[in-house]
Amino acid sequence: MLDNWLPFLIYGSFALMIPASMVVMSIVFATRPSRRTRARGLPFESGVSTGPPVAQRFTVSFYLTAMLFIVFDIEIVFLYPWAVDNDRLGVFGLVEMAVFIVTVFIAYVYIWRKGALDWQ
Repeated sequence: MLDNWLPFLIYGSFALMIPASMVVMSIVFATRPSRRTRARGLPFESGVSTGPPVAQRFTVSFYLTAMLFIVFDIEIVFLYPWAVDNDRLGVFGLVEMAVFIVTVFIAYVYIWRKGALDWQ
């Protein structure tokens, strides 16, 4: 019965050891100053200090950059299963993936032409 659970136990142990080792190594190798300041104690979200609610306006390039990340995340989500079953899908799968990649490329060109990749 242990033979059935051994891969899960190994995977689970790695899943626990990797974050634990990162935390331990960040404590051991920390080179930051340990002085506490008021600014460090303030909570923040997305790099913006929280305070009284203020109406903030974001530029269009912010949303276009977010769209770019979403487009490439979706591409990877659909690309991985196709790569796994590439042999079974044959030419049909190749044509479908070509159509998908062309669609993603069109989205990329749209975002590029709108100036979302210009960091000014």
